[in-house]
Amino acid sequence: MACRARSLFAAATVASAIALGGGVAHADPVQPAAPLSGAAVDVPGADDPSCVPSPSHPNPVVLVHGTWSNAAATWSELAPELHAQGYCVFALNYGQPALLEPDNLLRMWGGADIRDSAKQLAAFVDAVRERTGAAKVDIVGHSQGGTMARQYLKFEGGADVLDPARNKVDKLVTLGATNHGTTYDEKQLIGKIAELVGFPVQDAAAVAVGPSAVQQMVGSPFLEVLNAGGDTLPGVTYTVVASRDDTVSTPPENTFLTPGPGATVSNQWVQDTCPGAAIGHMGLTSKPAAVALVSRGLDPSYVVDPAVVCS
Repeated sequence: MACRARSLFAAATVASAIALGGGVAHADPVQPAAPLSGAAVDVPGADDPSCVPSPSHPNPVVLVHGTWSNAAATWSELAPELHAQGYCVFALNYGQPALLEPDNLLRMWGGADIRDSAKQLAAFVDAVRERTGAAKVDIVGHSQGGTMARQYLKFEGGADVLDPARNKVDKLVTLGATNHGTTYDEKQLIGKIAELVGFPVQDAAAVAVGPSAVQQMVGSPFLEVLNAGGDTLPGVTYTVVASRDDTVSTPPENTFLTPGPGATVSNQWVQDTCPGAAIGHMGLTSKPAAVALVSRGLDPSYVVDPAVVCS
């Protein structure tokens, strides 16, 4: 009798759970994966935390914006295109210091010390690799983003000089990067003249908008350290895209890299693909010809059709 009572009680309990939608009848809903820390979640085609790399594109692509910009303003064209091609795409916002820090009072993205921004990129790449299970990523960097990515490769673990097979980055595509410094369309000369008469232009700029702009000037101590010993690192494939119309990263040929041992470099003018094309500094992130060159830099089998991208 006692056994029968227990059975009836258990059956009633199960029935009540089913009627109330309890755990006996329904599994807990699967919670969506949280966005990666630092990810720019407002970029179409980017930062899907559940994205799984495909066999044809096993390396996630990390997009790195430039100075005083952000991911949404930079990658609105490129990110959806790469996503449509089957890549897992991730974009971060970086380079904005804490409120109490003395530099970058205007709180501009990409304004902080490039060495600190490279640490942010290192943490983001590690998070992407852990989330996707990928051994390596590819990076596309615009302006400072390309230069900062090289800082990450050389000093923050992106590349392993002793064992390139352990590199965390396979390909780096740079767009108008300030690899060998910029004169900011000769405005650097004006600043030097001002400092000769006693106005501390560089210090004032660092306080207002951060030190990264000064670090990218031709001849800066930062660039001397970054480029000492050569432009490249073994095991990395570099694609360097420039425009003859660039008036921010100037002279534009300063972006080109010289390959060192174990590295591959392709320096390209976008006008070599589309003669006469008027493509400025930001156009390198969005114009069809530049986007096509990025796609080929990430995948050498990608066919660039001038009849399509130059129209």
